[in-house]
Amino acid sequence: MGRLARFMLGFSILPLLAIDSPKHDFPFVSKEKQLIKFLLDRYAQFGRIGRPVINTSEIITVKFGLSLIQILKVDEKNQVLETNVWETFTWKDMLLTWNPNEHEGITKVRVPSDQVWIPDLKLYNFADPRLKEQRETLVVVEYDGAVMWMPQAILRSNCPFSTTYFPFDAQMCRLKFGSWTYDGTQLDLEFFQDAQMMSLANYLSATEWDIVDNFANKTEFFYDCCPNQPYPDLTFYIKIKRKVAFYTFILILPCALLSLLTLVIFWVPPESPAKLVLGMNVFVAFFVLLLLLAESTPKAAESVPLIGTYFCLSMIMITLSTILAVIVTNMFFRGVRINRAPAWLRKLMIDIVARIFCIRDKIVEDQQMESSQKVVCSQVRLLNDGKEEQTFRLPKPPSMQNTGLTQHQQQNSGLQHVFEQNNCNTSPDSNDNDRFTILKSSLAADLRKIREIMEFYKDKKEKAEKKEKYLREWRVICCVTDRLFFVLYLFVNISMIIVIFYGIN
Repeated sequence: MGRLARFMLGFSILPLLAIDSPKHDFPFVSKEKQLIKFLLDRYAQFGRIGRPVINTSEIITVKFGLSLIQILKVDEKNQVLETNVWETFTWKDMLLTWNPNEHEGITKVRVPSDQVWIPDLKLYNFADPRLKEQRETLVVVEYDGAVMWMPQAILRSNCPFSTTYFPFDAQMCRLKFGSWTYDGTQLDLEFFQDAQMMSLANYLSATEWDIVDNFANKTEFFYDCCPNQPYPDLTFYIKIKRKVAFYTFILILPCALLSLLTLVIFWVPPESPAKLVLGMNVFVAFFVLLLLLAESTPKAAESVPLIGTYFCLSMIMITLSTILAVIVTNMFFRGVRINRAPAWLRKLMIDIVARIFCIRDKIVEDQQMESSQKVVCSQVRLLNDGKEEQTFRLPKPPSMQNTGLTQHQQQNSGLQHVFEQNNCNTSPDSNDNDRFTILKSSLAADLRKIREIMEFYKDKKEKAEKKEKYLREWRVICCVTDRLFFVLYLFVNISMIIVIFYGIN
């Protein structure tokens, strides 16, 4: 039994001894694994540092291709484009060659990428050093030394965004690849399968962006450190256009409706309080849209969105129109002391702009106010500076009887009182001239009182008409300003539409 146990133990460890044996003719290990070990051992003997070429002067050619899988994120605030891509590298490695006839016709094997030489191609405009550019994948090697490496990568690249035509904007981003240490005399770059563009065969459509253009080119750049050594690079360009369906409902449609309300504001009478309420509400609505726009665009952008400029212009015109409406409403309803508009403002708005916009409003002039106060008396000039000018004509009665004045003349109570006193103090034989003098003096006093009353009402009417005139001048200025703002706002809207659609095309 002891002999049998020792025999069985020796037979069980025989395969392990075969694996550790340097010989390769054991049936327990495949020819593929033997070939891989052979290649890696040879590579370890020479090391993976240095280009895998026979002659030092030989240029190794690396073909590079890029397949876009998905646009993960477009960070406009930080000017970063994040993409998921497949990179393709092909080159020739003289240390990874073998004769298929000696290895059961094997023409292709896979080896770890960290045990062989790989080109040091880097994304020049890499934006996030914390993110590893490429994942660990195997290298496919053919018997003639042709190597293909297809790692996956999540790239974060710098991309300057222009928000001038937001949200109808299109952005052009680039991904620049090149060797970090080898110049053009040691390593040359070419496009994989001569495709000067990114492959979109496996692309997953983004929710916010559409790809409208895709191309690539090869350039050589001479850096300041090495002015005589060209460094080739392959630059891939991708042009993406924003989908406007989402922004149509949160920016474009509210903006269009507020623009219509703004046009209505300029037609509301300036003395109406409803204009103030509507103007303030529209102002607040535009301000909210402006805040929403600021959250959607980069804060340090070189260009300002045209729609943001449009919001600001709308707010400025609404503010000016509301301020003028407040002035007119204050004068119209509170009855405060009204100051006349400056002469230059009246000249500009009433005499020039009002005629251009065919706005006619009759403003009472001072001469017209004076003509309405004419006294219906013929050839009457009253006292001036306390001196009596007796230039009025009074027909002298043919005879003055004791019966006194006629019935028509006695209807005046003041004159009747005077004549009663005269009849008491004078005799029937008094001179007619004395009576005529008394009558004239009494009549002059009554006319003086009438003149004072008429001047009082005349001054009162002049003040009222002057106040009304100043108020109408302000009202005309407000109406002209509103009409001017209406035309300007309409022009701004039309220009905005033309500029945006021209920029889009």
